[in-house]
Amino acid sequence: MAEIMEEKKELTPAETAAPASPETPAKKPEKSTADKKKRRRTIRRIVALVVVAALIAGGVKFFKKKDGSSEVGMATVSYGAISSEVDGSGLVKAKNSETISLTTAGTVMDVFVEEGQKVEQGDPLFTIDSPNAATEVQKARDEVEGYQKQINTLQKDIAGLNLSPSYAGKLMDVVTLNPGDEISKGTKVAVLADDTRMRLEQYYSYAYAGELKAGQKVQVSIPALMTTVEGTVEAVHMVSRITPEGSKLFSAEIVIPNEGVLAKDMVATATTIVNGDTVYPYEAAKLQYYRVGDLNSTVSGTVISSNLVDYLAVTPGQVLVRIDGEDSETEIFTAQQNLEEAQKKLEAAQKNLDNCNAVAPISGQVIGLSVTPGQELQANSTLVTVSDTSTVTVSATVDERNISYIKTGMSVNLDQWGTSAFGTVETVSLSSTVNNGVASYPITISADNTDGNLQVNSYVNYQIQASQNDNCLMVPIQAVRTVGLEDGSSATVVYVQADSRPDNALELPYQDEEIPSGFYPVQVEIGIQDTYNVEIKSGVNDGDTVFTQMITDQAWG
Repeated sequence: MAEIMEEKKELTPAETAAPASPETPAKKPEKSTADKKKRRRTIRRIVALVVVAALIAGGVKFFKKKDGSSEVGMATVSYGAISSEVDGSGLVKAKNSETISLTTAGTVMDVFVEEGQKVEQGDPLFTIDSPNAATEVQKARDEVEGYQKQINTLQKDIAGLNLSPSYAGKLMDVVTLNPGDEISKGTKVAVLADDTRMRLEQYYSYAYAGELKAGQKVQVSIPALMTTVEGTVEAVHMVSRITPEGSKLFSAEIVIPNEGVLAKDMVATATTIVNGDTVYPYEAAKLQYYRVGDLNSTVSGTVISSNLVDYLAVTPGQVLVRIDGEDSETEIFTAQQNLEEAQKKLEAAQKNLDNCNAVAPISGQVIGLSVTPGQELQANSTLVTVSDTSTVTVSATVDERNISYIKTGMSVNLDQWGTSAFGTVETVSLSSTVNNGVASYPITISADNTDGNLQVNSYVNYQIQASQNDNCLMVPIQAVRTVGLEDGSSATVVYVQADSRPDNALELPYQDEEIPSGFYPVQVEIGIQDTYNVEIKSGVNDGDTVFTQMITDQAWG
C-alpha cells in the first residue's frame, strides 16, 4: 500500500487533471508526441489505482515479485457476514383492474361518473345507444343454435357407425355388403318390417258409432289358421264410406299380437259384442305388418362387417353393419370447434351489449374516462377503466444466482420519489428468459396501498434482501474462477497457496491465465455473494491464503 501511495505522489497536477474537451486545431496548438505519451501513461495509472482500490475493498493484498515485473494479489479466507440484495425498478399497477370497451358504434346518452371518482361494484357508469350491439347478439345466438343443431344431427348420424334397427322386426330386401365396400350416407341396406304385431283395418256400420272405442277388445277370426285370436282397437276414424248398397261406414284399426304364426295378407275378420249382439264388419280384410321402414346408413365410410340376411328376426340395437366413418368423426370435430368459436362470439357480443348500459365491474377508482353525453363513438372504442388501487403489484426479475433464495412471503422495501412503502413477494416464476448468458426469473411483488401513497402507472424502486449469512467463510469475488476439466465439464475453484500440491488440488488440462507458482486449484462450493465477497461452503479453511489477480507493470506505465 506504501508503494501505491508513493506512486500517487509522483503524479503532477497536470497529470491528474481530467482530460480537456477536444478543440479545433485553429484554437489550440497541436500537442507534441511526448506530451501524448505522457498523457496516456497518466490515464493508465489512474485506471490502475481504481482497480487496486476495488481489490483492497475486497480484502486483497499485493506483493511485488523480485524482478519487479508484476504484483500478486492475495487474500485470506476468513469468517464474516455477507448478504445478497436484489434491487431494481418496476411499474406499479392495480392488482385488480377492469376496462370497458365497445366493439360497435353508438351515441353516448348519459354519463353518471367523473374521472377519479370512487365507485362501488354495480354502480351505473353510462348509457350508450348502439342498435348494432343487439343485432350482433342475435346474429351470434343464431349461429350458436345452428352449430348445435348440426352437432346433434351428426351425433345421431355417427351412432350409425354401428348400424342397428330402432325396433324389433324382420329384415327383407337386404343389400349384399362385403368388408371393404364403400357405403354412402343415406344408402338403403334393408327393409325392416315389424311383424311382432299385425294390423287389421275393418269397416263397420254407423249404426254402431260410439259403440266401438280405442282400447276395446275384439275377436279376430283367421280362416287360414282355423283359429280366433284376441285383438285390440287401436284407433277409430269416423270417416264416411258409402257402400254400393247405400250404407254408411266408419273404420277401426285393430292390432293383433303375433306369436310368430301370423303373416302378411292373411284374411281376417274382427267381431265384437254390443248389447248382447255380435257386430260384424262390412267385409273381411288382409293382415298387414304393424309398421314397415327402410334401414339406411346414416354415415359414409367403409364397411367393416355385415350381418344382413333376408327374413332375419332382429331386435332394437342389434348391430347389423359396422362402418369405418373417419370422415364423419372429422366432421363432428370440426362442428364442435365451430360451436366453441360461435359461443365465444356470443359471449363477446352479449358483453358488448351489456356495456351499453355499463355498471362498475369492481369497486375502485374511475381511470381514463373518455365519454361525454352526445358523443358519437366509433367501433372498438375504449371507454373507461375501473381500478382497485387498494392493492398494487410490481413486476420484477431476479437472476439465476439469487432466484433460489427468493421465496413467496418475503418482505420488499419500496421507494417512489422518496415515499417509502413495504411489499411482499407474491409469486416466483419457474420459467426464465436468457439475456447475455444470464437467466432471469420473473417475480411479482404485491403491496397494500389502502392509504394511496403509491401512484399507479408510475415506476417504483424495490429492494429485496435475498439471503444473509452472519458467520460464514468468504473470499473476494476475484478469487473465484470457473475452470475446464479433462472430461469436458467445469468446476468452481480458488487457487490456494501451499508449499506443495494439496491432496484435494485439481489437475487441470490447461490454464487460460497466468497463475503464480505456489498456488494450486482447489474445488469449492460457493453460496451467496455481495458486491465484493463470495460465501465458501466447502473446499478451503479459515486462514488459507488464496490468489486473486495479477497486476502487471504494463498497467502502471
